[in-house]
Amino acid sequence: MGLFEHYHEEAEAIEKEIERKGVALGIDWSDEVQVRALAREALTDAGHQAHLAAQQRDDREALTRAELFGLAALMLKTMEQSAQEDMHTHGGPIWKTLGRALWREAQDLKAG
Repeated sequence: MGLFEHYHEEAEAIEKEIERKGVALGIDWSDEVQVRALAREALTDAGHQAHLAAQQRDDREALTRAELFGLAALMLKTMEQSAQEDMHTHGGPIWKTLGRALWREAQDLKAG
C-alpha cells in the first residue's frame, strides 16, 4: 500500500465485516472474557487447525470463525502498514475491542 491509501476507509470496511461475522457467530463484543478467548484462538495454531478441519467438514460456523480470524489479521496488517507511513489507523468500537483483546493475548502468549 502506498502513501495515498485510504486507511480510514479500509478500517471501516474491515470493521463492518468483523461486525457481520460477529453477528453470525453470536459474539457479544462487550463480554471481555468471550472476546479474549476469541483473540487467543485467533493468535494460536488452534485457530488455523480449526479452519482446516472446518473446510473438510464444510462447517459453516467454523468457516465464519476462520474468516473472522483472517479479518483480524488484516486489521493488524492495516494498522502496521499505516504506522509505517506515520499514520495512526483505527476503526470504531468493535475494532478497538478486538484490537485490545488481540494485543493483550499476544502479550500473555509472549509472557508464557
